Amino acid sequence: MPESPLLPVAEAQARLFAMAATVAVENTPLRHAAGRWAAEPVHARRTQPAADLSAMDGYAIRHADLPGPFRLIGESAAGHPFAGNVGAGETVRISTGAALPLGADTVLVQEEARREGTLVHLDGDGPAHKRRNVRPRGLDFHDGDLLIDAGARITPARLALAATAGLAALPVRRPIRVATLATGDELVPVDTPATGLQLPESNTLMLAALLADLPVELIECGIVADSCDDLGLTFASLSAATDLIVTTGGASVGDHDLVRPALRAAGGSIDYWRIALRPGKPMLAGRLGGAVVLGLPGNPVSAFVTALLFVRPVIAAMAGAADPRPRTVTAPLGEDLPANGPRTDYLRAELRDGRAFASTIQDSSMLATLARAGCLIHRAPGAPAARAGESVGILPLA
Repeated sequence: MPESPLLPVAEAQARLFAMAATVAVENTPLRHAAGRWAAEPVHARRTQPAADLSAMDGYAIRHADLPGPFRLIGESAAGHPFAGNVGAGETVRISTGAALPLGADTVLVQEEARREGTLVHLDGDGPAHKRRNVRPRGLDFHDGDLLIDAGARITPARLALAATAGLAALPVRRPIRVATLATGDELVPVDTPATGLQLPESNTLMLAALLADLPVELIECGIVADSCDDLGLTFASLSAATDLIVTTGGASVGDHDLVRPALRAAGGSIDYWRIALRPGKPMLAGRLGGAVVLGLPGNPVSAFVTALLFVRPVIAAMAGAADPRPRTVTAPLGEDLPANGPRTDYLRAELRDGRAFASTIQDSSMLATLARAGCLIHRAPGAPAARAGESVGILPLA
């Protein structure tokens, strides 16, 4: 039977996202919400600032009373506002962030003021207009304002915004349960000395690091033997306990590539297993019970690239991201590149002085070039030759 045509990367991502249902919503305390995605729009529950505040250290005055002098009648500090009113020719010493007293409409900065006892004199040009050096009530946001869109990631800045807006918890999706396993009889755990042709298993370790900033509960299954029965039993044990199962190795068509038959034997289904990607063509996507299954290639660079393009994005999709796809930026090429072939290509590249230099050898087994790379250069199928200095899309790795 002839093999099916290679699936374009964008179509493979879209089909994967269609398989990945979002998980349940939970109201999570702010300190545990970082790195998740807002499940609902987030609105302010208070106004910030709650009153007119001083933007500088100085003296609260009435602009109409310039050029002074002003009689000092009190002080306003952050958390300790002045209780009275500022009348004609009067002033109140004020600190940055303190409430502007009633009657005052401007702040004279202390660098332009000279104090003599209870009198404050203008010692400079003074504020050019009323409301100078004043942060008006609601400058940042008002009660009820939309602050965070549904599907936006909860960054440290958004976390601080939510706290300032009066929220102690946020509606987010629960963590995604992700199981990882490696196949290959040549593999040994990293804490076991490798002898002869044995190979230390690195892919699941790499996957754990790649997912460390995402809201996941990781189930590490280690190495599973190249046995259809062993793989099938492992799949069956995970189908009800996980949202996503990620395998590395065994997803191609060799005699010892058993992920596909083992998945089918366990009652799973395969949506696709060949994509127009280099490195990473023999990647599998399917379902088993309520879990999505991704079978990544065994070559470590291929596993890394497919994890960036498929594993991280599908986790983001399950967690409610508005746009789960990885974002590319641009950089000028450091050297010429030849025309690309029929597959989407991601070239390991070093960044030097803001320019991207593709590694000379791109073999998918070479971890040393991946470790040196600062980005992956994205080359579309059939892209023409590119000259040094031309702008190209890159996926930053740092």
